[in-house]
Amino acid sequence: MKGLLQRVRGARVEVEGQIVGSIDQGLLVLVAVEPGDTREHADKLLHKLLNYRVFSDPQGKMNLSLKDTGGGLLLVSQFTLAADTRNGMRPSFSTAAPPALGVEIFDYLLERARAAHGDVASGRFGADMQVHLVNDGPVTFMLQI
Repeated sequence: MKGLLQRVRGARVEVEGQIVGSIDQGLLVLVAVEPGDTREHADKLLHKLLNYRVFSDPQGKMNLSLKDTGGGLLLVSQFTLAADTRNGMRPSFSTAAPPALGVEIFDYLLERARAAHGDVASGRFGADMQVHLVNDGPVTFMLQI
């Protein structure tokens, strides 16, 4: 399971011209589910997302987490993040979970996130989404569980 975490000043997801999810300051996370991923992987990723220290403390050091700041969490499914790009000039998606597993694990992650954190939004699984963000820093990390 992969999560591309981006610290943002604001982000939103649109589907067919309609905003389906948005946050102010917080984290935008692009999520890829891979074959073999389980709910346990989703729980570990969520724990890391909520506790990863990527926000600045009063001294300007990255010592604060999303839990500490109370910022928003925007989760967006992105199977292309799981692509195998090592060979050739076209990505292979054999390393991405089949859609049924992808939606099951992503929906579970989203449900658990909403239960654990106050400000959670999401894109729409499988939709053609337009993601708008103001990257803060920029601060971007790839988390792999």
